[in-house]
Amino acid sequence: MLVTPDSPPISAVLFDLDGTLIDTAPDFIRCLNQLRLQHGLAPLPAEQIRRSVSNGARAMIRVGFGLEPEHPDYLAKHTAFLDLYEAGVAEETRLFEGMEELLQALEHRGIPWGIVTNKPARFAVPLIEALGLSSRCATLVCPDHVTHRKPHPESLILACRQIGTEPGTGLYVGDHERDIEAGRNAGMRTVAVRYGYIEQPERVDLWQADLIADTVKDLAKLLQ
Repeated sequence: MLVTPDSPPISAVLFDLDGTLIDTAPDFIRCLNQLRLQHGLAPLPAEQIRRSVSNGARAMIRVGFGLEPEHPDYLAKHTAFLDLYEAGVAEETRLFEGMEELLQALEHRGIPWGIVTNKPARFAVPLIEALGLSSRCATLVCPDHVTHRKPHPESLILACRQIGTEPGTGLYVGDHERDIEAGRNAGMRTVAVRYGYIEQPERVDLWQADLIADTVKDLAKLLQ
């Protein structure tokens, strides 16, 4: 479990980005429906798109057009979607409600926090800059910085090294099974959050996270 009488104190908190730290879904929804309109298709319901956001652009093209990477039309639509997203990466994206207060509490206690994401630096760097987070987070690790993506632990181990802490005293928070698997593989304690982009919320109980938070408020209580 996360907290036991002999547990070391948490030395750092690492967050997944989309669906955990920030709500990027509005910009994904906007871009995908904009692309559909360009192809003469009606907009999709926001919730239909939202639940697949954590799976990235590939999932967006699957949801929006029913295409897989091997389809001859896939690459053009994938590229067009990413270009639309890059042009407005933070138009509607915000921290989840209550997350600013959570981050301030960590900073007040002198606990560094960082971001480990499968989102490429092309999007992640300008996004956290636009949200005013780049000077506050202790590290940002993207797939560009490592050889292996999550659920491989490389990115988490790198983040801990950059912060100057041991993985065994760090905590990773995520909204996808691969986040929890990566955290376990790195030897970190883990929290799965159910407020993110979960396709099957009931399956979160099977991810083997140390703890589960249903809301940002719940997460803040756990981190106290």
